[in-house]
Amino acid sequence: MFPRRPPAALAAWLAGAGARGGGLLALLANQCRFVTGLRVRRAQQIAQLYGRLYSESSRRVLLGRLWRRLRGRPGHASALMAALAGVFVWDEERIQEEELQRSIDEMKRLEEMSNMFQSSGVERHPPEPKSQTEGSEDSGGKEQPWEMVMDKKHFKLWRRPITGTHLYQYRVFGTYTDVTPRQFFNVQLDTEYRKKWDALVIKLEVIERDVVSGSEVLHWVTHFPYPMYSRDYVYVRRYSVDQENNVMVLVSRAVEHPSVPESPEFVRVRSYESQMVIRPHKSFDENGFDYLLTYSDNPQTVFPRYCVSWMVSSGMPDFLEKLHMATLKAKNMEIKVKDYISSKPLEMSSEAKATTSSSERKNEGSCGPARIEYA
Repeated sequence: MFPRRPPAALAAWLAGAGARGGGLLALLANQCRFVTGLRVRRAQQIAQLYGRLYSESSRRVLLGRLWRRLRGRPGHASALMAALAGVFVWDEERIQEEELQRSIDEMKRLEEMSNMFQSSGVERHPPEPKSQTEGSEDSGGKEQPWEMVMDKKHFKLWRRPITGTHLYQYRVFGTYTDVTPRQFFNVQLDTEYRKKWDALVIKLEVIERDVVSGSEVLHWVTHFPYPMYSRDYVYVRRYSVDQENNVMVLVSRAVEHPSVPESPEFVRVRSYESQMVIRPHKSFDENGFDYLLTYSDNPQTVFPRYCVSWMVSSGMPDFLEKLHMATLKAKNMEIKVKDYISSKPLEMSSEAKATTSSSERKNEGSCGPARIEYA
């Protein structure tokens, strides 16, 4: 039991403590920092322990379960655990089948509109696309209509404002007749070849692959027009080739990855989405196809809206033409390009779900993609 102090002695003790450490508040702050430091070090020790006991694939499964259990709780403790363990949680970030199908459905709607206008003899190419919510009675969630920006024979560009922002979403419908869909698709996916034909690329590499869906996380650093700083993107992408329905699709969107922290050398673009759908006129290996590209991002610039719109509206046709020319060059000069169609990624089937855990136990630490041949 502590001895009782007279009021005068207690006041003197408090005054002395205040003089030495800045008062009771300073003592309390020091104690809080000490406790917080202990807990952070403890969490790091736990992460290191699990890193030694479990393979990377096993840690992914463990973190995925914890993420689902703790998701939605105050502070989102699962995000902290994932960051401490340095694990990317695929269960939350992989591109789902529904996202791929939505892009294909958009292409189908545009084709149906085009066929309708062709049959009436009004227009050869697709008219302005309609928003999914356009014409509905609920105007609260109604998307903005598309506005024509560029109208050429084999190239149409629309834009529409993104609700609640100063940005635009862009949509391109185009046609090429001198290259095959397979060649165009492969050149778009081949990161090594892009470093050769795209002079704006500073860095482009695959960070991680998902053995379940075939999704990939990429880090892309690119030059921006002077005097702007270079931008970097961390995004997940997934592609699908449907031979039966004669269509191929590539979907990408921005994510965060623990192995690619933000760098002071570049401006990180955190809002980015891209969907490319390709419809062959005949087959994947015969010249001629239509494509639909839907794109949006926030480049984090201080320029007015019309300046950003002009840069994107002029830059998108330029990029697509460079992609087209790179495809022609690869075709004519027989440059080796990875054939992503022959080695299409694993689909999210029930069989894949059932065998995922067993294959991870059998091949611990092995997360490599399927063997990719060259075209």
